[in-house]
Amino acid sequence: MDAEGVHDHDSDDVVTLLGRADGFLWVDVPEWDDQVEGLLKGLDCHPRVMDSCQQRNHVPTVHSYSDHYFVTVHSPLLGKAGHVHMLEIDQIVGDRFIVTVHGPLNPIVDPAEALVETRNVLRRIESGRFAPVSPAEVSYAVTSAVARRQRELIGTVAEKLPGLEQHVMVSQLTDPEELLERMFLIRHELITARTMAAQSHDVFARIGSLDRFVPEPARLLARDLADQFDRVRSIADGESQFLFGVIELYQTKVNTKMTVAMERLAVIAAVTLPVTAIASVYGMNVIVNGSTHWGQLALVLCVMVTISALLLRWAHKQGWW
Repeated sequence: MDAEGVHDHDSDDVVTLLGRADGFLWVDVPEWDDQVEGLLKGLDCHPRVMDSCQQRNHVPTVHSYSDHYFVTVHSPLLGKAGHVHMLEIDQIVGDRFIVTVHGPLNPIVDPAEALVETRNVLRRIESGRFAPVSPAEVSYAVTSAVARRQRELIGTVAEKLPGLEQHVMVSQLTDPEELLERMFLIRHELITARTMAAQSHDVFARIGSLDRFVPEPARLLARDLADQFDRVRSIADGESQFLFGVIELYQTKVNTKMTVAMERLAVIAAVTLPVTAIASVYGMNVIVNGSTHWGQLALVLCVMVTISALLLRWAHKQGWW
């Protein structure tokens, strides 16, 4: 990248390009291999940086050195059954170069999904809509695209919440497993996006404070990125509060239904308990005759019905049914 625009070069031209007095170098690495390792060694990248590029980093991170710094961010990608894939983008940013390394990726993820941010930035440069003058500006553009992708995921999840709320309000809770699964998956997607944004905010806030290693223009861009991720986190928090309200409504309905059921069971037990007691005592100690005494039987049945009626009336006054 120079004053005339962006130019494609072979990887063997890296040393020659770095020797030029104008422009800067951008190397985009779709997948790690031995050639990339040799390239990073030629750029005098720290061994810890090369190790981090080869392995999966589950949380965003930043390493700073005298002539470059390394930062990891993640783009979200919705998968099947509510799973959110974390598409890792490692960036090595120096004064005259930037290296973007993608992956490692889950085998089921289309590699093109991992290149969305860098390919979009490259198209903007090629079309003349974006003319970066430093590697930090390219890093800023790529990372801003990551923040937008996180925001889009939250927007996609937010579109599901009104339908979920309506479902909870009208549901008779006859199929609680399906409803619980929906709520859990939406909650998982929101928490994942929120965690990505929060961790990315902390990383770029840290870069913004590295006065010793990062030039002032790059620190200003990092602070703006920290603010972008903080706003994404705030949006996720707002949607999470809405979701938690829906979950509380569901729990209230479940608890109310259980309370009503227990009250009705208590009424049934209260009504049948004296009947059972009288029948047991009468059967064990009174009915010892050779034939049925219809008068005694009628009297006992009347007593049972009377007691049950009185208990039902008392339960009704208590508001149990």
